[in-house]
Amino acid sequence: MTDFTSGPITQIKTDTPRVHAFRVEGHIDDNASEALAKHMNAVFDRYDTVNMLLDLTEFTRSDWDTMLNRSVLTSRLRALTHVTRYAIIGPPERGKKLIDMMDKVIPVKAKAFKASEMSAAWEFVGAHPRRPARGN
Repeated sequence: MTDFTSGPITQIKTDTPRVHAFRVEGHIDDNASEALAKHMNAVFDRYDTVNMLLDLTEFTRSDWDTMLNRSVLTSRLRALTHVTRYAIIGPPERGKKLIDMMDKVIPVKAKAFKASEMSAAWEFVGAHPRRPARGN
């Protein structure tokens, strides 16, 4: 599978093929959200289950109408059966409250982490960021 980048969303390479991690820097628009959804739908086609990590420490906002996109809706519904653990680092406070609430009602084990708890987030999903090879 190829590396993913779209607008403010960049894939973080991991040391485990079944852990998919992304960093968001700035504003997520419709195009970036749809591109990530299509990428994750392809991941779900390939793997029965995966873990995910989303680093929102540099996130500013997203367009709410992205929720109405067919690819986005499909990937979010599929995530309920394909994602086992989902770590979110640095969500806005209202996002943290939503994650804590949803963790009680969805089959995905979701947990919000502060930026200072980044190592714990990686441990939660069972992976580490892969370091670039020397000379890169």
